Amino acid sequence: MSWDNIYDTLLNILYTQTGLFSLNYKVAIMWGIGLFFVYLAVAKKYEPLLLLPIGFGIFLVNFPLTPLMGVDENGKRELLNILFHYGVEWEVIPCLIFLGLGAMTDFGPFIANPKTLIIGAGAQLGVFVTFLGVLAFGFSLKEAASVGIICGADGPTTIYLTAKVAPHLLGANALAAYTYMAMVPVIQPPIMKALTTSRERKMVMKQLRPVSRREKLIFPLLVISVIALLIPAVVPLMGMFMLGNFMKESGVVDRLSKSAQGSLMNIITIFLGVSVGATMQAEKFLTAKPLLIFGFGIVGFAISTMGGILTVKFMNLFLKNKMNPLIGSAGVSAVPMAARVSQVVGQKENPSNFLLMHAIGPNLAGVIGTAAAAGMLIAMFE
Repeated sequence: MSWDNIYDTLLNILYTQTGLFSLNYKVAIMWGIGLFFVYLAVAKKYEPLLLLPIGFGIFLVNFPLTPLMGVDENGKRELLNILFHYGVEWEVIPCLIFLGLGAMTDFGPFIANPKTLIIGAGAQLGVFVTFLGVLAFGFSLKEAASVGIICGADGPTTIYLTAKVAPHLLGANALAAYTYMAMVPVIQPPIMKALTTSRERKMVMKQLRPVSRREKLIFPLLVISVIALLIPAVVPLMGMFMLGNFMKESGVVDRLSKSAQGSLMNIITIFLGVSVGATMQAEKFLTAKPLLIFGFGIVGFAISTMGGILTVKFMNLFLKNKMNPLIGSAGVSAVPMAARVSQVVGQKENPSNFLLMHAIGPNLAGVIGTAAAAGMLIAMFE
């Protein structure tokens, strides 16, 4: 073999077997996005459990020729494609996430103050405003439904609905939902301060009443019964949520409850984050629709935050025991991030104010409200 042949062979190997000749500016942009998410997780500690695996997945999948999200010549799915297809597209991971969330949830603050359900409903305003808004930009009804639900800031519900009505938008929608969940401490405080006075933010709420074990046991059974009868489309999600909570409150299956909220939740979070990030390939993401989804999503999330706060202010016109409007921003489904933001903003105004438990009620109401909105949209458009 001559030196020319050796040179041609080596050049051919470099061209066909490595990614060096497939690099382009779009790939570099996606690397930047992925590393930015990793930076937010590591340096700023913005929801690292979500943003770190998502960011790493984005970074990893945008190296050319990597056998991660495709199908090989024998028709076998590659590693992250397997996780995404069977976990996300088949809606298994969102339901398991809800099982773990249920096992970690204490519905006591919601049971003690059930009128916070109205706040959770008010915080769905952004879902329907965004649904109507994106229709004007050429989105179909099904696509608009999947984009609208992002504004509830509930990642599993977004994945569940999008997989049913607009699976081609699954990656962009899931990434947008989890991004807004992680950015709650950045997005919400300016809106909260703009819509409330200093006097309102300093308001101290009456301590919640104690909730009995019997109430906590009856609650998940009652809620899932109502949901199953009125909104059956979301029973897979909410059924797992209430099962996890019932296991926790029963006190007789501690091992199962701890597994659901511990090891199972950790494993599923890794799979979800990496597989969602891996859908963000440059040729799919850097197009008009995903960018519009991010734009509309952040506006809709802001509207949902406003809807929750304004709902509390309206309710206060008729309540003897007033509520601090800051808990209204927790009416979105970002549990418990939104409730923590209410606590932080309130305590800056009044260091003796403790709003966390009061804000958990609207936060859990937001989970139920977003699931209800998703059920309505699935029933209309699936």
